Amino acid sequence: MGLTAKIRTRDGWAVSHAVVTVTDMTGTQVLRAETDAEGAVRDATELTPGAYTVIVTAVGYAPAASSAIVTASGRAEVGTVTLARQGGTELPPPGPWTIDPVHSSVAAVAQHLGISSVHGRFTEFGGTIEIAPDDVTKSRVEAVIRAASVDTGNGMRDTHLKSGDFLDVETHPEITYRSTGLTSAGSDRWTVHGELSMHGVVRPVDLDLAYLGTGADPWGGTRAAFRATAELHREDFAMNYNQVLQAGIAAIGTTLKVELDIQAVQGDSLPQA
Repeated sequence: MGLTAKIRTRDGWAVSHAVVTVTDMTGTQVLRAETDAEGAVRDATELTPGAYTVIVTAVGYAPAASSAIVTASGRAEVGTVTLARQGGTELPPPGPWTIDPVHSSVAAVAQHLGISSVHGRFTEFGGTIEIAPDDVTKSRVEAVIRAASVDTGNGMRDTHLKSGDFLDVETHPEITYRSTGLTSAGSDRWTVHGELSMHGVVRPVDLDLAYLGTGADPWGGTRAAFRATAELHREDFAMNYNQVLQAGIAAIGTTLKVELDIQAVQGDSLPQA
């Protein structure tokens, strides 16, 4: 009996300090509960069957409201409520922002043997973001990744990825991305249009970008958080190596799913440690 709900951020983290308030159709509060460490509410209060409004609030996040129907059992299952960071429907304040590689990640996932995934990341990268003051669609992103910093957790595999069969890091030591435009894809979602240079080949690549919000950091600065994804095809970048096993199964998939979790610090440089 009672109310069950999960409160999450847009990138899937539990919100452990959220307050969930339930009101009936007259606006009278009938229940108030706080989320636990897992961002969950499990309140045993029995509610009268009918329609209710569920309002979720948390410091630093925009409030969210949803409807809930209490069944004859007295139970209301709200499911997962996603909270956006306060100000998350806009981009960060105009001006330069510098990507903080210590608190960011550049990762990729490839299919292996048709049944599982190989996860890799690049450990050395940097970049800048310029939020345009008047026309936000003119904002720019530039990033540089050290190709030799690829790390999949397997030394032999990493050596192969650095070879001429794949990244050829001796000839092409850097992977670069430069944006060419920005279009809105929702209240806090954007499509970044740009060009990716990898393995000596330049191709247009779009990033699906979610802006997660802006806030102060413990070092006196201001930080903005983003999550971006893209899908790449190895053949587009002249990386055609593959080993075909029995039944025609490729050892390594030709599609890469790229996942970026980015923190950027306001200003044209990172603070000194």
